Amino acid sequence: MKYFRPSLVVCLSLLTCAIPARADEPAKPPAPPPRLRVMTYNTHHGEGTDQKLDLPRIARIISDSKADLVALQEVDLMTKRTNGVDQTAEYAKLTGLHGVFGKAMDYGGGAYGDAILSRFPIVEHKTHALPFSPGREPRAAVEVRVRPPALPEITFVSTHLDHVRDETDRLAQTKELNRLFVLKDAPVTLITGDLNAQPQSNAMKTMLEHWDDAAAADPQPTIPSDAPRSRIDWVLTLKGQEWRVISSKVLEEKVASDHRPVLVELEWVGKK
Repeated sequence: MKYFRPSLVVCLSLLTCAIPARADEPAKPPAPPPRLRVMTYNTHHGEGTDQKLDLPRIARIISDSKADLVALQEVDLMTKRTNGVDQTAEYAKLTGLHGVFGKAMDYGGGAYGDAILSRFPIVEHKTHALPFSPGREPRAAVEVRVRPPALPEITFVSTHLDHVRDETDRLAQTKELNRLFVLKDAPVTLITGDLNAQPQSNAMKTMLEHWDDAAAADPQPTIPSDAPRSRIDWVLTLKGQEWRVISSKVLEEKVASDHRPVLVELEWVGKK
């Protein structure tokens, strides 16, 4: 008679199941550092070089860029020249992003200024009036705070500085931006926009004492959009807040505005 020993089979099965994973098995790679895509775009109140007012065209450029934070300049709010439309709200609706407007001045039965679109909910926003001389256009900076996943809280600023050749107002405005945002233990901060200042100008020298140029490795002109010659649109990160620039480019968009948009992808490394 043959005898079976089922207990031994069970034991062997249990032993097999209980064998731990080998110590030399490769560990899962760490998650890559978080990234942020940032755009700045002077939209010329939505009117292209073909004289067509076309907000969906601007919105498509924004959506196609896959930017997380977008700074817009020359944005209208309920003005007669742009048919009483809240342009910020329209861009937000067309792109699916959150939006806020910051008024620089009253204009044409409504207002004119800067805006920000954000993929992330906006925790807080405010508009800062910037100094200007009598007879010149008022200027402002709109600021938002956002909390992106896997990134620290970010302060993001869109601004449009004085355009007159004389730098007096622009210098005063850059000094005010530094006063507002260059702070001890400052939150992670980016200033973006049409600064109307080329790299060699005194206004940009003032800014670059405290800010890093995210497009420094590949600087490209942004205006006029059909054949750019001047670089006046900027993405700046506060010194000491370490971002690694993955890419920076001026998008080859010739018609939608008189400026070309700037798109930068950043990777967060951490504060120095």
